Amino acid sequence: MKLRLTIDWKRVALRYLPFADAASAELPLPRLLRLALFQVTVGMVAVLTVGTLNRVMIVELGVWTWLVALMIALPLLVAPLRALIGLRSDLHRSFLGWRRVPFIWGGTLLQFGGLAIMPFALVLLTGETAVQLWAGRIAAALAFLLVGAGAQTVQTAGLALATDLAPGAQRPRVVALMYVMLLVGMVGSGLVFSVLLAEYSHTRLVQVVQGAAVVTVLLNVLALWKQEPRDAARAARAREAVDTRFAVHWARIAQASAGRAPRFLLAVGLGTLAFNMQDVILEPYGGEILGLPVGATTLLTGLMAGGALVACGIAARALARGADAHAVAAWGAVIGLAAFAAVIFAAPLQAPWLFRAGTLLIGLGGGLFAVGTLSAAMGLDQGTGLRGLVLGAWGAVQATCAGAAVALGGALRDASGALAQSGALGEALVGPGTGYGVVYHVELVLLLATLVVIGPLVRPARRGDAAQRFGLAEFPG
Repeated sequence: MKLRLTIDWKRVALRYLPFADAASAELPLPRLLRLALFQVTVGMVAVLTVGTLNRVMIVELGVWTWLVALMIALPLLVAPLRALIGLRSDLHRSFLGWRRVPFIWGGTLLQFGGLAIMPFALVLLTGETAVQLWAGRIAAALAFLLVGAGAQTVQTAGLALATDLAPGAQRPRVVALMYVMLLVGMVGSGLVFSVLLAEYSHTRLVQVVQGAAVVTVLLNVLALWKQEPRDAARAARAREAVDTRFAVHWARIAQASAGRAPRFLLAVGLGTLAFNMQDVILEPYGGEILGLPVGATTLLTGLMAGGALVACGIAARALARGADAHAVAAWGAVIGLAAFAAVIFAAPLQAPWLFRAGTLLIGLGGGLFAVGTLSAAMGLDQGTGLRGLVLGAWGAVQATCAGAAVALGGALRDASGALAQSGALGEALVGPGTGYGVVYHVELVLLLATLVVIGPLVRPARRGDAAQRFGLAEFPG
């Protein structure tokens, strides 16, 4: 009886414990969760740089807003290089027989170096002389660049290592788990930072940044420990010359994927632009147009994160049952259409509940799109062994377009809003909501374009003897 209860409990745990079925004999759950810790550190440094330090430098330290925005955007200069980083990790031959570990460790050192410089930059920014202030600004810019470059290197090589270790059948669940751990790192570190900085002082902030640097190294070392097996054959070929030309290896990917790779990356770029243009205007829209208080607009971030977490569970289950990753991403775009429509109609209807529902759906659609495209990228190498390259290309497009979307969304809102207020767009459009509406309508157009591009990539699904293709023509109504 006791043995039977134990077996039944294991079945229940496997069924209902989130992502327990992502484990396998080759990659047990404890080892998988330990590997995913690198995503936690990436989320932590994102919250620290984009959230905490952004606010402190502008409000408490009085740094120019445009200069802080430029510092935050500096890591985008590294984003297009993620494909090259992934390629080099594919081709790397160390004397220890590792490919991914040296790059994850190198990225960790960059993260630690940037966080180590940041406290001294903050001290200089509190100075009174012009020399101290400019030295602090330069040091802060260097710190942001190092942290961003390190995080993108760690994420690119880490996802490639996870793909290497996970069996093909388990990769969709592993993808969803990695995305969830990124969200866990962002939400968890945000809560911890808010508690530690409840009583703010410059000294306390320096301690928090130093602590984040130490935690980054500890978690990444723990994530790497005994993960990548040492390949004796690769170590023996360490001195051999390797062709590292990007164009040559990208041509291999394009040929192996039957020319689908460029279309896939275009879909990733369009969808990322569509889902991220609203990042900088969502809360101001709720406050200025719907009259929501600060506490209510702050809740929107939690709603969006909750939608993304639900999306991870749905995507993992659908992909495990054989759903096509491109179809999952496409359904995320479809949900995005409904989400932005709800946000748009919330203003004329003065319906905050509709705005909140739209925000939740934005997180749900964006999560499905991110997990679907990442899962598709993991299988794009088609046996060429260039997983780092394709994941780096996905990350490069995704990170570059996400950063560009935020800047474009703010600029488009300001420009169209100014035109509307001046009467250049007609008397009917004079009002504060026009600028926001233009951005949301552009996002709708981008989502439609995403569906047009991604439709031909979806694997035909058979019903009996008839093959059905997912595309705009197959949508009901």
